[in-house]
Amino acid sequence: MIELNTLNYTVDSGIAKLVLNQPKSLNAINSAMLDDLNTFIDAIEADESVRVVILTGEGKAFMAGGDIKEMMKMDQQVAKKFIEYGNYTMNRLANLKQIMIGALNGFALGGGLELALTCDLRIGCAENTIGFPEVGLGIMPGYGGTQRAVRLIGLGATKRLVFTGELIDGKEAYRLGLIDYLAPKEDLLKEADKLAEKLMQQAPLALEKAKLAINRGSQSTLQEGLLLENEIVTGLFNSQDRVEGMSAFVEKRKANFEGK
Repeated sequence: MIELNTLNYTVDSGIAKLVLNQPKSLNAINSAMLDDLNTFIDAIEADESVRVVILTGEGKAFMAGGDIKEMMKMDQQVAKKFIEYGNYTMNRLANLKQIMIGALNGFALGGGLELALTCDLRIGCAENTIGFPEVGLGIMPGYGGTQRAVRLIGLGATKRLVFTGELIDGKEAYRLGLIDYLAPKEDLLKEADKLAEKLMQQAPLALEKAKLAINRGSQSTLQEGLLLENEIVTGLFNSQDRVEGMSAFVEKRKANFEGK
């Protein structure tokens, strides 16, 4: 198992759990955590057994944003490298072939919300505090927040959150579409586990390729996206999982997918 200083990482039956583990700083993201996230990504990309990742935070926060003490010391050149490294990391997370579930406990602010937006699915609770408070610090979201949020919840809602720095609860985040599922706070991880188990029942290649089609297609024109979808789904017809899935349906039995 890989050694991480700011994260805890475990794997059980194809499901990885990644826990942000700097509770004293409310899991604020800093250079050390970015290093650890990339180490995790390297490991998960090489692990064919992992199909789902659950991402959550230790303590009362998912992530309360960036490490302000670290950022206060940065000049423009250092900040540029820090922001570029953060974007590189967020892009790697967003493009993992595994399906990533964000279990948002407590605060998800600034960089924490940007991290959550790299997840494919997000589960939250009414007690969440969510938002982009960066303008109150003299900056703005810089880890993809302005770009991923607008693609998820639209121009108006994104401008509302970014321009005002408004902090919203889980119910409002759910209404806007920032959260896909609401659960009682005490059942957050239990619900994430249930969702992960449901995903584990699906065909691995189909999930991987569907994620690829959605992610790439959302960044292209409709016509380009349709061509991409056509190419990807046609390729799946050459997979063993397709044969197994359709055979199981006709034979009225549970499919045994192997990701081939």
